Amino acid sequence: MADPAKNFTDMFKSLGEQFKVPAFDMAKLMESHQKNLEAMTKSWQAMTGGASAVATKQREIFEAAMKDMAEVAQAYKPGGSPQDAMAKQAEFAKKAMEAVMANTRDIAELVQKSSTEAFKIVQDRMKESYQEIQTSVDKKS
Repeated sequence: MADPAKNFTDMFKSLGEQFKVPAFDMAKLMESHQKNLEAMTKSWQAMTGGASAVATKQREIFEAAMKDMAEVAQAYKPGGSPQDAMAKQAEFAKKAMEAVMANTRDIAELVQKSSTEAFKIVQDRMKESYQEIQTSVDKKS
């Protein structure tokens, strides 16, 4: 039985000869595509790591919020003066707002870090690929 891959390759070879397409190194092409796939894998790993870090941070935020709520509930003493109750509520609101600001900043930094890392991996591979193409073209000239 004939090898379908060989027939396919032969078909493209004869087509290339008909149209006088310059020959190219299939091994180099496959190596380049392998590097592209590896770069994309690393990029996705960076994004996945970032998503995992964000999920961990969100869990920490939730646990801290539950702890704070439990502390507020335990500290609540009915019958106190309205001024004391307002002061405690204001203190809790201030603490909660500061936590929200800090947590939002932390999450934004995590997302930015993983996105930047993932983009850099792809960008570096694109530069490397361009250099490979340039070298290949220069050799043929």
